[in-house]
Amino acid sequence: MLNFIGSNHATLGAAIIDLDGTMVDTLGDFAEALNRMLSDLALPAIAAPAIEQMVGKGSEHLLRSVLHHVLGLAGKAPTAIEVDAFYARAWPSYQQHYLSINGDYAQVYPGVVAGLQALRHAGLRLACLTNKPTAFALPLLRAKGLDGYFEQVFGGDSFARKKPDPLPLLKTCEALQTEPARTLMVGDSSNDAQAARAAGCPVVLVTYGYNHGLPVQAVDADGYVDSLELLLA
Repeated sequence: MLNFIGSNHATLGAAIIDLDGTMVDTLGDFAEALNRMLSDLALPAIAAPAIEQMVGKGSEHLLRSVLHHVLGLAGKAPTAIEVDAFYARAWPSYQQHYLSINGDYAQVYPGVVAGLQALRHAGLRLACLTNKPTAFALPLLRAKGLDGYFEQVFGGDSFARKKPDPLPLLKTCEALQTEPARTLMVGDSSNDAQAARAAGCPVVLVTYGYNHGLPVQAVDADGYVDSLELLLA
């Protein structure tokens, strides 16, 4: 156990780490899988910068945002019925393509391995909590050699609600057998911070991830780090 830098929170016993944008840069995976899906649907391609602003609230939200974007390229806002009609075909296509390329176009951020090793060496229990489907998250962690650091891995389909709802954090704390006040949330966006605040967890955000196109320093958090290596004093 150790004291979280720059805070007055109780001594920490555990940390919950987000995946996309926090440990792994998966924008390339998203772009490849989504554009293969759009090709299947005979829809226009989407550029990576547009995708980056849509990442973070789970695959369902991502797909609907992408469909709304590409269907609106002709200048006419698509109706919910039009989006729903494409979504029924988009989800199985996206799932197939994402699983086939999972991790191929993604890179672990600098400092992640060293940061996880330091957290483990300090005696913290670790869990990975992501809004990504569990079937996508587990193979990605294995492919990048990160799975062995975590006692628990929970995806966006593990609980009834996703971040920014506090439920996933509270359930992860239960699984780790730690109190929220002694469990640090590490993420990259307002989803992570809002969930942590509501759950009663301290929260630190990385400065390099995906925050819906907005500066992460504007998000209410206990601290900001340029690398997971810098989490501990």
